Amino acid sequence: MDQKIFHGSVTPDDFAQSLLAEFNRGNYRVQKIGQNPKTVVQIATTERPSSGGQTAISVTITQVEDGVSIESGKQAWLGVAASLGQTALAAFRNPLSLLGRLDDLAQDIESLKLEEDIWKVIAEVARSTQSSQELSERLRRVECSFCGTANPVGQSNCIACGAPMGNVQPGTCKNCGFVITEGEKYCPNCGNLL
Repeated sequence: MDQKIFHGSVTPDDFAQSLLAEFNRGNYRVQKIGQNPKTVVQIATTERPSSGGQTAISVTITQVEDGVSIESGKQAWLGVAASLGQTALAAFRNPLSLLGRLDDLAQDIESLKLEEDIWKVIAEVARSTQSSQELSERLRRVECSFCGTANPVGQSNCIACGAPMGNVQPGTCKNCGFVITEGEKYCPNCGNLL
């Protein structure tokens, strides 16, 4: 499972509508379940695809503080693997039979990169809405615990009272965009070393 958090003025519906527009065609069907703050988009091959095997993947899109969290589930590979196996077996028995299965082979290869294509659509939506995995402008201010003044992230002492800002400076994980605080060695969301 991959999870990424995009900070900015973007909604789960922005991502869901783009996934619907991109994948609800050809051998794929898309189903959107729920609305803000949590939407699930299921992308799967049609019940009886004209070529290739069956596959499916779910994308969970949740509104979080100052952004959107996106998590892709594990892709179902069994139908694609069976179709590829059938193509390989047919080619082993008779190499010329491969010509009759070119459509199946092309669809199976397209299905294998489905998750990669989903993340490309998500990255494009983030780019078009000027959202990113970096902290948003609103989260780039840290409130002084002594006087309550908003200070820029990275400020060592409060700009109003001079008090030390300590370990309250937030950041984001470079892998998934989760908001982290200073002193954390591993991301609490994805577990990667920071």
